[in-house]
Amino acid sequence: MSLKVSIPKETAQDERRVAASPETVKKLVNMGCTVTIQAGAGESASIPDYIFKTAGAKITKTAEDTYKGADIILKVQAPTHAELDSMKEKALLIALLNPHSSTSSVSNYTKSKITAFAMELMPRITRAQSMDVLSSQSNLAGYKAVLDAAEEFTRAFPMMMTAAGTIAPAKVFVMGAGVAGLQAIATARRLGAVVTATDVRPAAKEQVESLGASFVAVEDEEFKQAETAGGYAKEMSAAYKKKQAALVEEHIAKQDIVITTALIPGRPAPKLITEAMVKSMKPGSVIVDLAVESGGNCASSKAGKVVELGGVKIIGHNNVPSRLATDASHLYAKNLLNLLNLIIDTESGKLNIDWEDEIIKGIALTKEGKLIHPDFKEAKKPAAAKKRA
Repeated sequence: MSLKVSIPKETAQDERRVAASPETVKKLVNMGCTVTIQAGAGESASIPDYIFKTAGAKITKTAEDTYKGADIILKVQAPTHAELDSMKEKALLIALLNPHSSTSSVSNYTKSKITAFAMELMPRITRAQSMDVLSSQSNLAGYKAVLDAAEEFTRAFPMMMTAAGTIAPAKVFVMGAGVAGLQAIATARRLGAVVTATDVRPAAKEQVESLGASFVAVEDEEFKQAETAGGYAKEMSAAYKKKQAALVEEHIAKQDIVITTALIPGRPAPKLITEAMVKSMKPGSVIVDLAVESGGNCASSKAGKVVELGGVKIIGHNNVPSRLATDASHLYAKNLLNLLNLIIDTESGKLNIDWEDEIIKGIALTKEGKLIHPDFKEAKKPAAAKKRA
């Protein structure tokens, strides 16, 4: 009996993506899987039902029909209680489950006795690059952030020399030079802006400069050690933050556009721009806060809104990758397919998960209802001890 892979329509607010593409459906069918997709699941990503059907998927009317008997459920965002109730025991759920911010949902996966893989926990190793959802989605977010800034900015980006006079190029400052930040730099440069960027990771300096931007940072001894083995930024000391803030405060006052992308896994986004910094910027300037859903890098940003302070517009759009739903869906679906290639035995057509694989150990929250991820097992201990007391 073939594996049943199901893709429901996303129900989360501001979510336009879908966890499949025609290409991935075809490949899953060729692997011997039965693919079921809920009607309308791809509409917001410009993938109508008939295209999925042509690729080999079966279209179901309701979420309940889609989940019924599913061995593997592919989603973009975490399921609701009702969706969990529709899943059979021991089903495999793969999605962006946001376990750091929603620890209660982890216990729901144990109660439902399912196996849950959180794609955002994918290890930053070479083997896992093709499955790295954060990179594929952040790349699009960085690009879109520049376009969102351009939409609100009342001036042009490139230098223009006309008979009526010369227009100076826009000055763009990117805070955080990870995947999103580097794409923002590249996009702003393509549009003709003068770009500067900052990051606490020493390796970022070379990457920033390779894209034609200038690097801005307090380069002391702490800066040289400010990167984890996994390539993420470390939390900096209060003393360093103070020195960096002073440098950034002076720099921001001269900028037209600031794009912030700084995130720390499992922690609120660091505050990089104070209200005073916002007020120091020229009227007509724009700030795009890509970390707004994690608390925001800008003290004045608001999730889901474009606000104005002293003539400065602060953009805080939710779920920015979803604003490019078609491409975001295709990339996300390919990330999922690459993971499924790792865990589906094509000869037998059955799941063959190596629980000792570094990739699986990184993303597996629960196994048939048992909590197995070490990070969340540790987080659960104090609560369990308190209950016993």
